[in-house]
Amino acid sequence: MTVDFLIIGQGLAGSLLAWELLQRGCKVLIVDNNQENASQVAAGLINPVTGMRLVKASEIDTLLPVAHRCYAELTEYFQQPFYIEKPMLRILRSENEASYLEQRLADPNYQDYLAAIEPSGSFSASFGLVQQKHTGYLLTQPLLTCLKSFFIANDCYRTTVVDYADIELGAMQSWQNITAKHIVFCEGFQGANNPWFSWLPFKPVKGEILTLSHQAALPDKILNNGHWLIPTTNRLIRVGATFVRDNLNTLPTEQGKNELLAAARTLTSETSIDVIDHKANIRPCTADRKPFIGRHPEYPQLIIFNGFGAKGSLQIPWHSQQLAEHLLASHALPHSCDIKRHENTHYAG
Repeated sequence: MTVDFLIIGQGLAGSLLAWELLQRGCKVLIVDNNQENASQVAAGLINPVTGMRLVKASEIDTLLPVAHRCYAELTEYFQQPFYIEKPMLRILRSENEASYLEQRLADPNYQDYLAAIEPSGSFSASFGLVQQKHTGYLLTQPLLTCLKSFFIANDCYRTTVVDYADIELGAMQSWQNITAKHIVFCEGFQGANNPWFSWLPFKPVKGEILTLSHQAALPDKILNNGHWLIPTTNRLIRVGATFVRDNLNTLPTEQGKNELLAAARTLTSETSIDVIDHKANIRPCTADRKPFIGRHPEYPQLIIFNGFGAKGSLQIPWHSQQLAEHLLASHALPHSCDIKRHENTHYAG
């Protein structure tokens, strides 16, 4: 079997890139180990304004419309919703945050994303509240399930573990009985172990998420006070996420559960909460918080598409388009994501 692109990994990055390339007429094969990945565990939040200083995400005005179009297209194709747009109530935690909010509300560049509101008796909000707009979340697990079924139906999916030693490089790359013009690695945090791309400065982060049942009357909004809470359906909520740079494994911890339960009780004033599910995984974050996209310095037929961290739902659709344009039309990749930015400092050759 000969393909244009062999894609390793069927998380959100590999799946949306494969979808983009298939829409452009390419022949693609996706190989995945069928183990739970960070995309399946993640909440899929899209939040244009983040951090204690309430700063707009880089290139949000470009990224957000592309993400909306991408998920709308997938919704139409599969006839089920994947992106749930829902406003977010941000509960300010300090005078500093309140001061930054005042600055942002006076800035025309933020008027489409923030709206001050009066504190509600439902929340302890000594420093105020702000409603954030154009926020929502991606139903990543249903989306990945639909895409996997689509790939299988179109004979472009295999379940197996890829041994790097089985990959042979040349004018065409070979792996098992497959030959490919290019191999694209979309391996999440496992990319740090890839023999061709391990030189990149990955900074993986472990995160845990709880699914809880509750009886509280909650507003139909995402709540955020440093942790986020998403009301879903049937009195279920998701709460997350922890942020741990050591003990990098995919095992849920009692410490993580207790931290998230405390956050949930703060946000809901609810004491009767039952844990329905508790999951952990590792986000493929990077040292400069920018994605890792581009060709290997010595083997340009090998490509990486990785490093989206907690912002994959927002960033991956636009970056999939950029990589497709680079691969098919030789367009230059944006410097902010091109791995060439790390060659002089990290690649030893």
